[in-house]
Amino acid sequence: MSFDERNTAPYAAFLLRVTMGVMLLAHGLLLKVMTFGLAGTMGFFGSLGYPPVFGAIVAIAEIAAGVALIAGVWVRLASLLMVPIMIGATIQHLPAGWLFSAQGGGWEFPAFWTVALLVQAGLGAGAFALDPGRLLGRRTETAAA
Repeated sequence: MSFDERNTAPYAAFLLRVTMGVMLLAHGLLLKVMTFGLAGTMGFFGSLGYPPVFGAIVAIAEIAAGVALIAGVWVRLASLLMVPIMIGATIQHLPAGWLFSAQGGGWEFPAFWTVALLVQAGLGAGAFALDPGRLLGRRTETAAA
């Protein structure tokens, strides 16, 4: 059996997009907002030497990007806007070593996120995307897929 990448690529992009969207929601909404609370998240960022407001910015960005990826709207933009956050997370975790299971969490997980977000930005929304540009009659990333 052979696969034609023109037929499978939109579905692969969809699978990557929705998986990352769910993970971003889990980190932003369930972990940072509902588990630690926004004040707790901001306090944690402050304890790392960052302005505490960065904790709120990251939580809101993760939630917004998660929703955008799941829905398939502004996928390239949402993916690219998350890259600096993931680079920051990678840098923050560098001293803990490679594996994320290490004390303090290693850097491989946020580094993987950085690359996966760049891949998603390159692929675009893929299949089953809600594309606001289509409603306005414009050719957009989903229409081109």
